[in-house]
Amino acid sequence: MKIGIPKEIKNNENRVGATPAGVKELVGHGHEVYVQHTAGEGSGFADEEYIASGATILPTIEDVYNVAEMIIKVKEPIEPEYALVRKGQVLFTYFHFASDLPLTEAMIKSGATCIAYETVRDRQGTLPLLIPMSEVAGRMSIQEGARFLEKPQGGRGVLLGGVPGVRPAKVLVLGAGVVGRNAALMAAGLGADVTICDISLPTLRHCAETMPRNVKTLYSSRHNIESELPDTDLVIGSVLIPGAKAPHLITRDMVGLMRRGSVMVDVAIDQGGCFETSHPTTHSEPVYEVDGVVQYAVANIPGAVPYTSTLALTNATLPYALRLADLGWKEACRRDAGLAEGVNVVDGEVTFKAVAEAFGLNYTPLNLD
Repeated sequence: MKIGIPKEIKNNENRVGATPAGVKELVGHGHEVYVQHTAGEGSGFADEEYIASGATILPTIEDVYNVAEMIIKVKEPIEPEYALVRKGQVLFTYFHFASDLPLTEAMIKSGATCIAYETVRDRQGTLPLLIPMSEVAGRMSIQEGARFLEKPQGGRGVLLGGVPGVRPAKVLVLGAGVVGRNAALMAAGLGADVTICDISLPTLRHCAETMPRNVKTLYSSRHNIESELPDTDLVIGSVLIPGAKAPHLITRDMVGLMRRGSVMVDVAIDQGGCFETSHPTTHSEPVYEVDGVVQYAVANIPGAVPYTSTLALTNATLPYALRLADLGWKEACRRDAGLAEGVNVVDGEVTFKAVAEAFGLNYTPLNLD
């Protein structure tokens, strides 16, 4: 199979779809790999490393899309790429369709097969291709939140861990999934006073048993969240409904309960966000203010640490990419029902129910015959 790895063109997205080591595995399986010139540069991988791994370097993104039967990316195609995607081509990347109608419509129109990292499941029912970036994003959310709590960045001027004689910052984490747990651990490690919320009592019990002593658990309800907000310094939104639009756990009126200079980080923004006031931002302009509260909603948080992120992502995606290339997407999905759950759009049809429901589109169950 001819596999293309284009350079990411989303704002400040420095990750790349595969490392040179990943390319070497694909080539070793008999596939042709075409990498766009400088595609790996932002992650610290030079063209020469890809050439040494057996790839062919192509000068432009158009060249890569034109030659490839399967495209391996990190982020969803953005508008300049829509016209490059063609009928019958397989795209394997993060899509997050449910928060982006123009993207969904463009991929339907293209006739391509779109396999979304974020909805692939393993035998345990977890999301193996989302987990590594969720781990990075959860940890980064605290790092970024701590930065924007600094006065020169618009925050209250609070040190997350405090100092002897001064109380630490209060951190509220909404959602105890992979992102939330990693955020809570990172905040706790820095000495913050952390509360983690979820609607699953078994999950909260697990957190209570395994988290550091400065992490408390709280059942997630509007009343409880409203009670926490007035003296919370940093809120992390990390609620996920796989493949579907995120629910708004903090409404516009609830933001006013927080003190000026407090910070809200919406890690769920690529699924629409779990704060009503959220709208996507970029690493070049990451924040804005609502009622004096600093709002951070960068949709590709792991792109800020591309070396770590690209290695972690390739570790997870490569086995699936090899199966797709070796067997073809239909046979690979016949053999792996979890991989089949990643197929969101095929030949103009939406095959993932939550995406169809998000926009009132027709839903067509996946047909692998």
